[in-house]
Amino acid sequence: MIETPLQIINPLGQHARAAAQLVRLAGTFRSRIKLTRQDNGVEADAKSILSVLTLAAARGTHLILKADGEDEFQAVEAIENMFTKGFGEI
Repeated sequence: MIETPLQIINPLGQHARAAAQLVRLAGTFRSRIKLTRQDNGVEADAKSILSVLTLAAARGTHLILKADGEDEFQAVEAIENMFTKGFGEI
């Protein structure tokens, strides 16, 4: 299992379009992928849009990305890249 911190940097936060991008990307991996808010411990399955939206992650929210499985390294790298690019919004 790999864990890495992430921060929401795009201006609109984890809104529906950004959440859909994340879910599509996460769905391409076999690993289990979870996101957890650092401030309140709410956890979401990164492969479920409803679950991701329950995070209500605004700009500045700190998350922990957890991936566990055969392609966990590739999953973490790809998802980290999406977050650092602000989901293409910055």
